[in-house]
Amino acid sequence: MASAVRAGWRLRQAAEGGELAGLPAGLRAELEAALASEGALVPFSLLRRLHAALREAGSPLYLHQLLEGCEIDLPEVPVPPRNPELVARLERIKAKLANEEYRRMTRNITGQEMNGTLAEFGRQVRSVKAVVITIVNYIVTVVAAFACTYLGSQYVFVETAAVSEPVASEHACSTLSAGQAGAAARLFSLFLCPQRVLSAVIVASVVGLAELYVMVRTLEGDLGKL
Repeated sequence: MASAVRAGWRLRQAAEGGELAGLPAGLRAELEAALASEGALVPFSLLRRLHAALREAGSPLYLHQLLEGCEIDLPEVPVPPRNPELVARLERIKAKLANEEYRRMTRNITGQEMNGTLAEFGRQVRSVKAVVITIVNYIVTVVAAFACTYLGSQYVFVETAAVSEPVASEHACSTLSAGQAGAAARLFSLFLCPQRVLSAVIVASVVGLAELYVMVRTLEGDLGKL
């Protein structure tokens, strides 16, 4: 802890130039002895008495003026000698922590080098799998839309189906046996209605175009992320 100041030029000038002549002789002698000592260190206690004496004598000088150019003397803190065993232990701990940090940072490098080809093959397989699933999903969606529309349209085109069924039955009976004629009649009744086929094709085309639009937008989003 600081307990003194190193005298500056202003305090020396006041002491040597007779500006402090009005102070008590003992105080002046103590101040001159402090200025002549090694380092010219003036204790804080002496400065407090100097301040009180200046105020009692009515001197125009102020203590802060006399302290111009002074520096606070900070004593050097003695550093105790270090324990060699403790120093060696700390060095071992630092080396251990550094090795653990190095292993943590480099633990995935070897795995990446060994499994690089396998990981690339896995990414390619996943890409092909995604494409195949997308194509199958597209085909199933279009076929399902066609089938549902065609089968559901029989309730809309009832009169056309009723007219086409007798014609198909007569044609089938004239050329085939009874069982074959029945099957052929049902088959002709399904496909001899152009309105139903046309409506199913239109709905399947719309669904297919919608699926293509969604696929293109999804592909654009994936390419934008890349």
